[in-house]
Amino acid sequence: MEQQNQLLMKVSTPKVRYRPFGLLAELTYRCPLHCPYCSNPVELAHTNSELTTEEWKRVMQEASDLGVLHILFSGGEPLVRKDLPELVAYAHELEMYTNLITSAIGFTRSRALELKEAGLDSVQISFQADEAQLADAIAGTKAHSRKLEAARMTRELGFPLTINVVLHRENMGHLSRMIALAEELDAQRLELANTQFLGWAFKNKEALLPTRSQVKEAHAIAEAAQVRLRGKMEVLYILPDYLGDRPKPCMNGWGRRFLTVNPMGEVLPCQTAGVIPSLLFDSVRQHSLQWIWHESPAFNRFRGTEWMPEPCQSCTQREIDFGGCRCQSFLLTGDAANTDPACSLSPYRNQLTALVENIEQHSITPPAFTATTTHTRPIHFRTNPKGLPVRLAQPTAPSRDRISTGGYPIVSI
Repeated sequence: MEQQNQLLMKVSTPKVRYRPFGLLAELTYRCPLHCPYCSNPVELAHTNSELTTEEWKRVMQEASDLGVLHILFSGGEPLVRKDLPELVAYAHELEMYTNLITSAIGFTRSRALELKEAGLDSVQISFQADEAQLADAIAGTKAHSRKLEAARMTRELGFPLTINVVLHRENMGHLSRMIALAEELDAQRLELANTQFLGWAFKNKEALLPTRSQVKEAHAIAEAAQVRLRGKMEVLYILPDYLGDRPKPCMNGWGRRFLTVNPMGEVLPCQTAGVIPSLLFDSVRQHSLQWIWHESPAFNRFRGTEWMPEPCQSCTQREIDFGGCRCQSFLLTGDAANTDPACSLSPYRNQLTALVENIEQHSITPPAFTATTTHTRPIHFRTNPKGLPVRLAQPTAPSRDRISTGGYPIVSI
C-alpha cells in the first residue's frame, strides 16, 4: 500500500493549493429505501465501522479550518443516526450552512423540530415519481405518502425545501406532473437530475437508460418550467452526459472545491470515487483532513491538468470541464485516467455511443416497474450493509407524532 501511495504521489502533485467549500457527510449507508439508482457503493462495508459522534465532530472542525462553509448531511438515510441533532448543532456552532438530504422516512414533526432547534438550515427530500404506485415501486417500499406529509410539514415549519427527482426511463413521462407536485408543495428549488450511471445505476443501466426521444421531450418541458417559474421556484435540469459533446465539470474538478467523508471515515473527492480500484482513499482515523486534502496521493492524482492525456492536455476546455468524470471513465473504459467518453473528442466516445444504442435497440416493454412491484426486467434493488438493522432514531423528547413509518419502527439505534 505504501509503495502504491508513493507511486501515485510521483504521478501528480500539483503546486496549487485548493480550498474546499462543501463537505458531503455520509453519516451512514443504512436506508429504508432500495432505489435501483442509488449512488452508494454496490458493495457496502459493515455498519459497525461507522464514525462515532466525536469523530464526526473532529471532521467538521477540521473541515471548517480548511475553509468549508457548507455541509450536507446525507447517507443512506441520515435520520437513522440518533446523534444527528447533535451533529447539526455542532456544524451550526462552526457557522456552516447545514442541509439535510433525506428520504423523509422518519422525518416526523418532533424530529424536525429537534433539528430546527439544533440550527438546521434547509431540507432536501427525494421523490421517485408524482404518484404512489410508481414511486413506491421504484423505492422498493411504501414511502410516497410519508414523503408528501414530510414535505408539507417542512414548509409549515419554515424550512427552505428542495425536491430532488432522479429521472430515468420509467418516470420521465411523469415530468410535467412532478414539476406540478413541487409547485403544490411550495418547494423553493427542484432538482431534476438524469440518472448518472454510477453505483447501483450502472448495475441497472439496461432498465433505467431513457430513450433519446424521452430526454428531448423532458428537456423541452424543463426549459419551459424554468422560464415560467423564474422568481418563484428554481428548476435545475441536468442533461445526460452521453447526449452532449463535452463532459460536465464533475464536482467542479477533482479535489478542487468539494470533498466527501463516507460512513467509515474514508475521504473522497466525490461520493462514487471508491469505484476506482487503483486509488487508496485515506481515512480520518489515520490522518487529519488537512493532510488528506492537501497531501494524499488519491486527491492529487487527478488534480489540475498535468495528469491529462491527449486530447485533454492540449484542449482549450481543460480548465472548464477538468477532463470530465473519472468514475465514468473507469466504468466505461477500465482506466480512470482515460479521456471521459462523454467528450466527442475522446478516443473512447464510440464505446459510450455503442453502449447507449445497444440498450435502446434492446429495450424491453412493458416497463420495469409496475403498480404491483412485479418487475418484468431484472432490477437490482439497493441493499443495506450487513450488521445493524435500519431503524429510525426517535427524538430525545417523547413524541405523540402519528406520521406512519410503515415497516420501519421509530426506535433508538
